[in-house]
Amino acid sequence: MLKIVRSGMFCAALAFALVPATQLKAQQKKETVIAPVPPQIFTSKKVFISNAGYDSIAFAVFKKEGESEKPYNQFYASMKSWGRYDLVDSPSDADLVFEIRFTTDLPTATPQWELAILDVKTHFKLWSITAPVQGAIRKVTWEKNFSQGIANLMDDLKRLTTQPTAAADSPNK
Repeated sequence: MLKIVRSGMFCAALAFALVPATQLKAQQKKETVIAPVPPQIFTSKKVFISNAGYDSIAFAVFKKEGESEKPYNQFYASMKSWGRYDLVDSPSDADLVFEIRFTTDLPTATPQWELAILDVKTHFKLWSITAPVQGAIRKVTWEKNFSQGIANLMDDLKRLTTQPTAAADSPNK
């Protein structure tokens, strides 16, 4: 009788041990789903750049530097030099609106670039990108970090606009 009980307990313990292993294996076989990027981001040619401004902390920094529109001007210059989109002077002439904003994320006090991509026809936000900027005490370091932040934002935007859509990558096409 003791042997039967021990065998039963051993079988039950083995069964419980194998169930999580089989569930884990089943989870590993699942494919990663890649959500589609709105096609307007790929197909659009004309972009209006909207200056969404900055928060009070960033305003104080840029005002002290004597360049209150520095984030907007820097982003505009970066977009112009990239040349991917035609930059237009009016949202009514554009396919997309790129809304740029520079803020300080509280409570961490981390400055960051925020880019929202909006569809002109529907007025919906299609995508957003955030790029942190390391703070600095010295002006030279701040300038370097600010420039690196915009470079990171532009790199993310370039990756977004060149990545294939999920439908094109789908094996079930």
